[in-house]
Amino acid sequence: MNFLCKCLSSGQVGLARKLFDEIPYPDLRTVTLMLSAYSKHGRPKQSIELYGKLCKEKDLHPDRYVLLSVAKACALTSDPIKARDVHNDAIRFGLASDLLVGNCLIDMYGKCGFSEGARWVFRELRDRDVITWTSLISALSNCKQFEEALRVFREMLRSKVSRPNSFTLCTVLPVLGAMKAIKFGEEVHCFALRNGFQDDVFVLSAVMDVYAKSSKLQLARNVFDVLPERDAVSWNVMLSAYFSNNEPDNGLELFEQMENGEASTNCASWNCVISGLTQEGRFRQSVELFARMQHSKFRPNPITIASVLPACSHMENVRGGREIHGCIYRYGYTDDKMVNTALIFMYAKCGDLVKSRWVFNKMLEIDIVAWNAIIFANSIHGCSEEALSLYDRMIGSGMKPNSATFMSVLLGCSHSHLVEHGRKIFNSMTDEYQMQPDSEHYSCMVDILSRAGCLQEAYELIQTMPLEATASSWGALLAACRVYKNVELGKISAEKLFEIEPENPGNYLILSNILAREDLWDEASKIRRLMRDRGIKKVSGRSWIQVKNKTYTFVKGDDQMVQRDMIYCFLEEMGKKMRADGYKPDTDFVLQNVEGEEKEEALCSHSERLAIAFGALNLNGESVIRVFKNLRICGDCHIAIKFMSKILGVDITVRDNLRFHHFRDGSCSCNDLW
Repeated sequence: MNFLCKCLSSGQVGLARKLFDEIPYPDLRTVTLMLSAYSKHGRPKQSIELYGKLCKEKDLHPDRYVLLSVAKACALTSDPIKARDVHNDAIRFGLASDLLVGNCLIDMYGKCGFSEGARWVFRELRDRDVITWTSLISALSNCKQFEEALRVFREMLRSKVSRPNSFTLCTVLPVLGAMKAIKFGEEVHCFALRNGFQDDVFVLSAVMDVYAKSSKLQLARNVFDVLPERDAVSWNVMLSAYFSNNEPDNGLELFEQMENGEASTNCASWNCVISGLTQEGRFRQSVELFARMQHSKFRPNPITIASVLPACSHMENVRGGREIHGCIYRYGYTDDKMVNTALIFMYAKCGDLVKSRWVFNKMLEIDIVAWNAIIFANSIHGCSEEALSLYDRMIGSGMKPNSATFMSVLLGCSHSHLVEHGRKIFNSMTDEYQMQPDSEHYSCMVDILSRAGCLQEAYELIQTMPLEATASSWGALLAACRVYKNVELGKISAEKLFEIEPENPGNYLILSNILAREDLWDEASKIRRLMRDRGIKKVSGRSWIQVKNKTYTFVKGDDQMVQRDMIYCFLEEMGKKMRADGYKPDTDFVLQNVEGEEKEEALCSHSERLAIAFGALNLNGESVIRVFKNLRICGDCHIAIKFMSKILGVDITVRDNLRFHHFRDGSCSCNDLW
């Protein structure tokens, strides 16, 4: 027995188990030690398995301590079936009414997500203490039953048998924060002050969190300022309050105070600021702070990595993303699902689908979020067949699709005109999975029909959908009317969009372009005048490219652009080679009433061509030119870039506001469907 205890205290659980198995009939204290050791060393499933084996082979009659050990193991595994078995054993051996066991069973059921079991144990207990009430509140909170948790807390106060302690308040306050129940939060705050918790940093930090989640930042700051002692938790709560309430500058100021010695920062502090900056759209600062964190000798954890990678995605900073990928290897996070999913998104949004697929294929464990990420990645890159194949693989693995899955796979159908596949998947939401499509799913279906030229069917779907059609639905139809030159439906769609989003310049311009392409110049001019009278300004086409960690932006007509003369000289020479190869400018895409030669010059100076020219002049051994654009690539530029990829002999990737186009050797991955 002494040797077994020494093995357990030194962490040699395997050796301890061998010794344990040699004992013909171990006593209950030894059983408790062995069961607890498995849970303590992160192996709760083995604890449950051993308990089951002992019950079956050795006719184990557990006492309260054995049941407490196995109940904690069930809580760690979140297995409601095993939890029910342990509860049945407690009843069978007359221990269900034991207060210590009952409290543990309530906690177990809460962590297994089975609130009814927790309530059943609570009702059956003759005696209840503060731990009983607190455990039930916690169980209900874990199960997201906030109203019921609050009802139990009120009942506890009315009972006057058990007085709430610090842990009770720290359990109920997050419930109030989730409900944004500011009034009751203030009452609990007053209760805490009246009952001697005015110096309890944990309670007051929880009070701050309630105020922050209810957007009462000044109240949160007032509590923070009067704290007698501030620990890392209270500082981090205040940090989180600023960032979650769109006050990043105040958050950064507070963080600077921490760094200057007013408090000790920890990994959670850095994570809060990095994720907050990313969510606020301050991507460059987020990446810079990540670098600062490492220089400060703090080791990033998986949450840090998953917070900073989206910043790289939004900046299309694939080089920075690769550097962070290197950190993932150094820190040993290559098997972390959250980190790998963030990598899939980052590489996909930065234009490297090959690397996205590589990360996905290396994953040992794939959850629904990772499946959605790789399906989405293939969809935005125009690889719709692969997206559909992945969807089928996911279904075949037994994984049930969710709302985001359907959005991702429908997006793929849209970009490749896969109307029948789209219909089948859309209908399966209700027919097979009993999910009601939301407005975004309907918008996707409208887009599928519109892009494939089924404009009347798309219009009828908008008219008959059970939800109010959004700007996305009408916008998809309007964009298709430009492609298929349907003036009548274009006017209807545009009028609806003028009502829904009157400040969006794109809708006015698309309708004006539809009219101009049909030589309806007077009507087109009226739309432009309407736009001008309403004070709505056109969004300029803008393209950008990264070269050596620096981003260069190009706008048509910018005389101050970098390497201006070299770029125009390059495009002039490229134009001659393209014409020799058979390129003919499609001047329909210059929607101005000017002569043909002027139209050709206008096309040549589109921002995406300027960026590609700059990329070609600064290749530096790179095999791919990656360009990003804020608007949809025009049809003539799409044709021209196919010629450029063939003449230059390099791959050109262009991401417009809809999707990625991969140009190689004179063809595009979209097969001219976009």
